[in-house]
Amino acid sequence: MFKACLSSVGAVLLTLGVSLPAQANWYLDGESSRLSFITTQNANVAAVHRFLVLHGKVDRKGQAQVRIEMDSVNSAVPLRDERMRDVLFDFKHYPEAQITAQIDLQPLNDLAPGAQFELRLPVTVSLRGKQHTYDAELLATRLDEHRFQVVTLEPLVVQAEDFGLQPELQTLRKLAGLSAISFSVPVGAVLIFTAR
Repeated sequence: MFKACLSSVGAVLLTLGVSLPAQANWYLDGESSRLSFITTQNANVAAVHRFLVLHGKVDRKGQAQVRIEMDSVNSAVPLRDERMRDVLFDFKHYPEAQITAQIDLQPLNDLAPGAQFELRLPVTVSLRGKQHTYDAELLATRLDEHRFQVVTLEPLVVQAEDFGLQPELQTLRKLAGLSAISFSVPVGAVLIFTAR
């Protein structure tokens, strides 16, 4: 009888352990994740930039949030980074940008490790006190019992006018001595979340 009770308790604990990730919060692995964007200058010169510091979480209800520290922008050109931080992002007044979305976690929780599925969902970008919602096409992959990855299948094209950034881009253009700077910016992401 005692052995049977111990066996039942063990079975319950094992079940709880297996289902824990489905009930857990998922936290962004900022070091393994990447958020990058491409700018185009003088019509045909492209440059890749990324943000080095990201924070994020997906809660038990599937509410996802990624926070971007704007002063962590990196293009490998220090002067350009300084101008983007100060002029374009005005990071002293707006230190963070945010991306939020609502995700249905059930299909992800049902995936076997290594399996993946495509999803299209609205994501809301908050930047410099303004918000805009875009349709994102994403690929989610279950890496193992405690990790999943979300990547953009198509770049998210962010328009400067969605956030009223045309004057700041014109200022950057003049400071850099450019004849033109694109107001459309493709953004790509590789985001890895870990259950805790």
